[in-house]
Amino acid sequence: MTSEAGRDAKTYHGRGGRRIQLHEAGAPATAAGRPQSPSDPEGGEGEPPHYHGHRERLRSRLREAGAGALADYELLELILFRAIPRRDVKPLAKALIARFGSFAEAIAAEPKRLAEVEGMSAGAVAEFKIVEAAAQRFAKGAVKKRLPMGSWSEVIDYCRTSMAFEGREIFRVLFLDRKNGLIADEVQGSGTVDHTPVYPREVMRRALELSATAIVLVHNHPSGDPTPSTQDVKMTLEIIAVAKTLGLAVHDHIIVGRDGHASLRGMKLI
Repeated sequence: MTSEAGRDAKTYHGRGGRRIQLHEAGAPATAAGRPQSPSDPEGGEGEPPHYHGHRERLRSRLREAGAGALADYELLELILFRAIPRRDVKPLAKALIARFGSFAEAIAAEPKRLAEVEGMSAGAVAEFKIVEAAAQRFAKGAVKKRLPMGSWSEVIDYCRTSMAFEGREIFRVLFLDRKNGLIADEVQGSGTVDHTPVYPREVMRRALELSATAIVLVHNHPSGDPTPSTQDVKMTLEIIAVAKTLGLAVHDHIIVGRDGHASLRGMKLI
């Protein structure tokens, strides 16, 4: 029996005797009942996902206009491209900004918190931590290269890059030589979200070990607000008092946070 489909179709012999069956409308029939997939709605080879073109356009904007032309979520997309090659990552990038607030805060977030965001694979978290480590290494290299510290803005940039987005308080000391050259940058203590134990005599002991003649104290406020507390000022004055007996100068105590920084010397608190 001849089917309806058979009556509505015509068979031609193409080059080399190959048979080609056409419907009356002139469209080629699907091959041997091959099922059509969502990515191949017309039964052809399929087109690349729309985000493939988006990725190249985003890379072109970065090359031609610079990072300043991109929004925070777009910079995150560029990083996510490396870890997630076959998916539209724009929704994930926007979810990260909504969760953490900014590009810098997303990059510096704790791995456990990043992993809580749906779509963040172990590879994507690793890419974020690589970028964070690179930024810290770059900032530290710039400070070392340009010290003696003629530019406090570079010191501030380094301190903020290193610890402004930490989730707990960290106290560090920059040890300097007679020409204000950086001898060492060391974390002296870490604590909770609002307190770090600091021991002035331990700071002095380390300064003497390094033959430092001056120091800069630095710590962060995880709350984001760098305004010094009464305890911050008291602790700084205690360190200055001990340092004075040893002939050691305390140039400043800098507090950093997401919202900026504060200099106790600049505020005339020391």
